[in-house]
Order: sequence, then C-alpha cells, then structure tokens
Amino acid sequence: MRAYDTHCHLGYDGQDPVEEHRRAVAAGVTAMLCVGTDAANSTRASELAHLPGVRWSAGLHPNDATRFAAEWPTIANLARRPGCAAIGETGLDCFRDRTPLAEQEAALHAHLELARELNLPVVLHCRDAFAPLFALLRGHAPVRGVMHCFAGGIPEARTALDLGLLLSFAGPLTYPKNQALRDAAAFAPAAAVLVETDAPFLAPQPQRGKRNEPAFVLHTLSTLAEVRGLSWHDAAELTFTNAVRLFG
Repeated sequence: MRAYDTHCHLGYDGQDPVEEHRRAVAAGVTAMLCVGTDAANSTRASELAHLPGVRWSAGLHPNDATRFAAEWPTIANLARRPGCAAIGETGLDCFRDRTPLAEQEAALHAHLELARELNLPVVLHCRDAFAPLFALLRGHAPVRGVMHCFAGGIPEARTALDLGLLLSFAGPLTYPKNQALRDAAAFAPAAAVLVETDAPFLAPQPQRGKRNEPAFVLHTLSTLAEVRGLSWHDAAELTFTNAVRLFG
C-alpha cells in the first residue's frame, strides 16, 4: 500500500518534521508534498526534500499577500530550482480581511504566470472566495493545478474541473455534517481526486480538535473510498497515481 499526502506543512508548528515523516511512512504514507506559504517557509520546505518521498512547493499564502513585494523575489528564485514540484500555496481568502482582495488577486496572477512559465502545477487556496477565484482563473484557463482542501459542493466542483483543476479532499471530508462535500467527492472523475491533510491543521474526525499530521491522511482516504464505492487499497492507489501525475 502507498498513500500520498498532497498538502502538508511539515514542522510548521514546531514539531520535528523528521519524526512526523517517520510516523507517516510507518503508516503507509510514502509520499508528501510539503507546501510553502511564504519565502522562509518555502525555503524550509525545500530543505526537507532529502526525506524519502517528500516533494516541495514555493508560494505566498493569500493572507500574506501584503508582503508580496518583499517575498516574491525569493519565492520566484526558489521555484526555479531543480526539484520544485509546484507553485503555491496561492489563491484567495475572503474569510479573513487582513489582506485586501486586490492585493491577493495581484499575487495570484503572478503565481499563475510563474507556474505557466515553469510548466508547474499551481496549489490553490480558496476560503469563502469561489466566485472571485473562478472569475480570475477563467482568464488563465486551462489551469494545471489543484484546489487544495476543496470545500465546495457539486456546482463548485464542476466549475473547478471545467477549468482544468484537480480536487484535493482533506479532513473536512470526514466530518459528519459535510454531506455536500462527500457528494462532490463522489461526483468528481476518478482522475481528478486527491487526498491531503493540510497538517498541522484540519485533523480528520477521529483526531478532530487535535493537531494534524500526514499519517492521518489515511482517515480521509477511508472516507473517500467509502463515498466512491472503492476498496481502501484502490482508493489509495488511485489518489497516489493522480498525485504523481500532477506533482511527479
């Protein structure tokens, strides 16, 4: 068995990333994408690539887009290094109001242009922002990348898929009240589904309220298998294959 956590932040909350990785591999999570959220964090992600199965990305989270001018040169240089697997985390966030939407959109445009220049997928964050995000992405379509921690229903899934994106499902897929999200996970084509933890955030239902880590992606994978009518092994192999196709 092999599983791929397509979005995690190893060591983000001060934990030992080597120990997190060890526990993940022991659980069968043999591949992980360690996602950058600013210049310093992207640099740390790149430094974890010596761990077996770890890929990394470089990006600036939309909530920090006010730091774009200072952060972008480092992030863009990192992205051009051999081994960078994706651009992001980028996107739009209308839940928090600390960064004006116009600045988030300018940063997102830059990420999308860099991703296209380097032929790399983009990792997209979207929180309470489907309408402005989809409107902006239509100007760049088709977009090669993933809606990280997808949180919509079937209508949002259909739009994201039409834009060329994959959908990554995280811990909220396992929450009892999220039937619309499970409907979207069942609706998406087999080639378009991924699983992730977003560790240390959004622990799945059995660990809810605690810190998350890549080993726990197996809980989300189990729910995905259930809603798609697959065996656990087949769901793991499907999402692993899709992740390798996107990230290498």
